[in-house]
Amino acid sequence: MAYRVIQWATGTVGIHAVPAIAAHPDLELAGVWVHSDDKAGRDAGEICGVRPLGVVATRDADALLAAGADCVCYTASSDLRPGEVIDDLVRFLDAGVNVVNTSFVPLLYPKAAGPGVHERLGAACLRGGASLYTSGIDPGLGNAGLAITTLAACREVRTVRMMEILDYATWNNPFTMFEIMGFGKPDTSTSLLLAPGSTALAWGPVVELVAAALDTKIDRITEAHEVVLADTDFEIASGPIRAGTISGIRFEVSGLVGDEPRIVVEHVTRLRDGDAPHWPRGAGYRILVDGDPCLKLELELSSHVGDHNDAGCLATAMHVVNAIPAVCEAEPGVLTFLDLPVYSARHLLR
Repeated sequence: MAYRVIQWATGTVGIHAVPAIAAHPDLELAGVWVHSDDKAGRDAGEICGVRPLGVVATRDADALLAAGADCVCYTASSDLRPGEVIDDLVRFLDAGVNVVNTSFVPLLYPKAAGPGVHERLGAACLRGGASLYTSGIDPGLGNAGLAITTLAACREVRTVRMMEILDYATWNNPFTMFEIMGFGKPDTSTSLLLAPGSTALAWGPVVELVAAALDTKIDRITEAHEVVLADTDFEIASGPIRAGTISGIRFEVSGLVGDEPRIVVEHVTRLRDGDAPHWPRGAGYRILVDGDPCLKLELELSSHVGDHNDAGCLATAMHVVNAIPAVCEAEPGVLTFLDLPVYSARHLLR
């Protein structure tokens, strides 16, 4: 059986999802929704830089949903519109369409995504008889997914640290890099990412999901960050970085049990290899478990057609695209990594 899938948005993740859905033997690309008028009416393959796929992109959401589909793959941006994302997801679920989602990353563990969010989505799932699943690379497989799987090897767990250590210089996404993260700004006052509560909102659910896997209650979540400033002007894919502006960011989101940080997410984001040599070094995702046994797991991403940033966007898409059959076959409800059966790249060995 081929599951009919609508791809919702063709941004930095959606452009990878479209050709992947079209090529997947278990899936059929049933439609593509686009945000901008200049993409509407064009072949979805052309928009995503591949051969024509015979599917014309549209902005007519009603027509797409009316045509019938088993699942929506939702990758629309959420940084400035989390409420609209929830509205969209409720609409799909109410219509009886399953959803896999990479948007509004707190939905990795919806119980921690804000007051009433889990309840609202759960009610829509039951009304429509559909399921919702959210993942990606980070938040997603690169932290909670790897950690939860790795912890199964432990007799005792003392602390868990989940790290992303990456160079973002080649990622061409000016709005996210400059306006959301705050690179190229003189200080953190205009960084949405580093505003009080932002990192805890986005990555606190990672902490809570791992705590749920451990059947542990988190008493409090704290956040902290530091930045480094460029010592000279230089260019990245997204634009110029001037001397005296932010060129490196490190933050931690910690889940405390009592007063002890027991489950921690740490991000180290550089734009040049030589910046902040005192910060942890690496090139991907790292899981550190202090327990019995102690564990260290490293994940590095690369690509035959791009670099690690391109590979990360592809992996974000594929961790939900490959989940579509399991999500469609699941009982209606709001799902997390803990609820789905083990899934992999089914039928994709070429």
